[in-house]
This record gives sequence, structure tokens and C-alpha cells, in this order.
Amino acid sequence: MRIELSSGSIDYQDTGGEGPVLVFAHGLPMNETQWRKVVPLLDGYRCVLPTLPLGGHRVPMKPDADLSQTGVALLLGEFIERLGLEDVTLVLNDWGGGQFLVSEGRAERVARMVLVACEAFDNFPPGPAKAMARVCGLPGGVRLLTRLMRIPAFRHHRSGYGGMSLRGIPDEIMTDWFAPATRSRAIRRDFAKFATGAPDRATLLAMSERLPEFDRPVLVVWAAEDRLMPREHGPRLAGLYPGGRLVEIADSSTLVPEDQPERLVEVLTGFLAETGAEPVRRAG
Repeated sequence: MRIELSSGSIDYQDTGGEGPVLVFAHGLPMNETQWRKVVPLLDGYRCVLPTLPLGGHRVPMKPDADLSQTGVALLLGEFIERLGLEDVTLVLNDWGGGQFLVSEGRAERVARMVLVACEAFDNFPPGPAKAMARVCGLPGGVRLLTRLMRIPAFRHHRSGYGGMSLRGIPDEIMTDWFAPATRSRAIRRDFAKFATGAPDRATLLAMSERLPEFDRPVLVVWAAEDRLMPREHGPRLAGLYPGGRLVEIADSSTLVPEDQPERLVEVLTGFLAETGAEPVRRAG
């Protein structure tokens, strides 16, 4: 499915149904397949998965689109509003910018958040990804990155995407994530805009200071063997939100949906049930 928003067209998947709405956001330059192991386990919920313009999107944004952290967060909020979604559970993994719907005062449709091993505070982009962001800021940098990603030793290196999953991201999935930027100059333009669009440290920390205004339930799920998201950020995030709670998942790196999908669904559905978002079971 596809919807036209102010910055351009957004593809999305929607499982439909009458169950509570879960909106899943992804990382750079990923797409909805980041959640392919999780969504089939969420019977009784309506799962909505937009492909945000983080470089893995299939349709270029308008040339003047704001693809900064706040720009993409506001686009996510616009997406939720345009679909008429209410009482949404926003689920983030890797990219943490969806939290800035709070700092921008646009989280009125979000009833709860689930923050799974994601960027927080001044960790935008995460430490090991800062070098990639610098490359993306150079002329031809994203094109160079897409070419390097074809080399198995680079693709699977532990200091890059290879370090995001203990199980290893399947080659066909990673190829799909980088395919749009490989074939489209306009997508590479969008990729570079987002990759280099993080505010400075002082601005990020100032934005974070507004996050405690979100007084609804927040589940923070942190990975015990994450190479990108500092381990201390998990309890710090959980303590930041008035309704925050922390669960740490062992034997996982950043991409918890890849490494521990069943355990993630277990803690997610428990949290949803405890906070008034019971699944809708089909009769019979």
C-alpha cells in the first residue's frame, strides 16, 4: 500500500483487523522486513509498518523534503494521523527518532511506546555509525557505500552491519535494504540527507529533556550484547519516562527482532496486556 504525505509517497504494510494498533519503525536503510519474524507472532493486533525515507524506501521523497531526525519523526506522525490511527503503540528499533514526536508536541495519538535497543540522548547516529555518516556526507559517498556493501567481508564486518545481529542478517534481506539506493540517485540523495541530518549533541540533549512529558506507558527493551546502543542507556531511558519500565534481553545485539523475536514478542505482548491493549481474538 502507498499513501501520499507532504514530503512524498510512503509505502506501508497493514495487517488490518480490529485489534489494537501497533506501528513499527525501522532503522537505516532498512524497511518493513526488519520486523518479518515478529509480526506473524502478533495475532490479534493490527500491525502497521511504514517504510520511512531512511534510505531503504522505494520511492524518492520530494527534493525539498526535511529528512532530519525531527523531519522524519514529524512525517511518521503525519502518517499516523492520515491513516486515522488512534491509541497507537509506537515500536522503535535501531532508529530512535520517533521519540521526537514527544519533543515536537505531536504524540497525541501515541498511547504507549516500546523502545527496543534504539538511539537515545546524544547517540545519533550510534558511535560506530558516525564514520558511515561522514562518508555519506561526501560527494558520491552513498554510492561508494552501496558498492562496498556488495563485498561480503565489508557487509558482515562486526564494526558495521555485521555487528547489529548475533545471528547474522541474511544476505537477501540486506541486499533488499540497500537495493533502492543502489539503483536510484534520488534515493541516494535522501539517504545522505537522513544519514547526515542528526542535530549536534547539545540540541539532541535539549530535545531529550522534553521526553519525560510523555506520561503514558513506555517499555524499554535493551540488548545485553549490543555494540551500538550503550548498555547504560537502557535503564537511563526507562528512568526518564514517568511510566517507564526496563527489560533486558540476553543473547542479542541491536536487532532484537532478528536475534530474539520470540522473546521480544513475549515481553511486548505482556506489556500490551498489562497496559490495556489486549489482542482481539477471532471467534471460533
